Amino acid sequence: MILTVTLNTALDLTYRVRSLRPHASHRVSEVVERPGGKGVNVARVLAALGHEVTVTGFVGGGTGRAIRDGLAGIAGLTDALVPVAGASRRTIAVVDELSGDTTQLNEPGPQTAPAEWGTFLDRYEELLDGVRAVALCGSLPPGVPVGAYAHLVRAARAHGVPVLLDTSGEPLRRGVAARPELIKPNADELAELTGSHEPSRATQDARRRGAQTVVASLGAQGLLAVSPEGSWQAAPPAPLHGNPTGAGDSAVAGLLSGLVEHLSWPDRLARAVALSAATVMAPAAGEFDRTAYEQLLSRVSVGEGISAA
Repeated sequence: MILTVTLNTALDLTYRVRSLRPHASHRVSEVVERPGGKGVNVARVLAALGHEVTVTGFVGGGTGRAIRDGLAGIAGLTDALVPVAGASRRTIAVVDELSGDTTQLNEPGPQTAPAEWGTFLDRYEELLDGVRAVALCGSLPPGVPVGAYAHLVRAARAHGVPVLLDTSGEPLRRGVAARPELIKPNADELAELTGSHEPSRATQDARRRGAQTVVASLGAQGLLAVSPEGSWQAAPPAPLHGNPTGAGDSAVAGLLSGLVEHLSWPDRLARAVALSAATVMAPAAGEFDRTAYEQLLSRVSVGEGISAA
């Protein structure tokens, strides 16, 4: 089983409008609602790939009920979310059909009490037994300690469970110091962590800070991976147009599934890039187009990258 942690779950709403214009009223042509938050998105893709996955984190209020209702019935997915008093957040993606651009609005999340954090920690320790890998994903809701991910990384390591960390800012900086097996920042997050805007230098620096392997998302250029086994760069066969919401989460699912299936790094990266590209091409934010994924998988280019010294 794979465990995904989403401390700041969300109800994702996607609105499609013909053309998004400031200071104007818009007629929405389509509304799509689904459970979200980075780890929830990862879990949905993992389940679609045939993996058993458990979702934990916080949910609360009417939004939280809608999140849980949306997770019910997904084959292979177990809901182990922890209730809190506050209402879970919503995220709104507005898709401009004319330009193809997406505007994202993210609420902060519910205030979390110390007792609620303590309850989650107890649940997390229980869930680690029998887990093959853990993904710690996304932002922290108000009230959760900034060093939360560092604590969760250390707990997983104590159980002998490999950890993928996908967050940003100070939670990432502290989490890296706890020595996770893998981090997956985008270019901006990597630059914020290391102070370098040159990806090859920044990935090496992130490894020196504690991450065993760094897989950096470079947008249209794909993924750059630097690990103890070597380094590689993987890219889609052509530029993509569509909604990038959830593409990074699909890449995380590809990396995690490849980890537990013991795939080679080139095969893991090819899967991650193909899933990410198929998510950009899907009509609903955060979903992936399975036909596109299967067609892209063999067309992703993977080559050796920088030295992993």
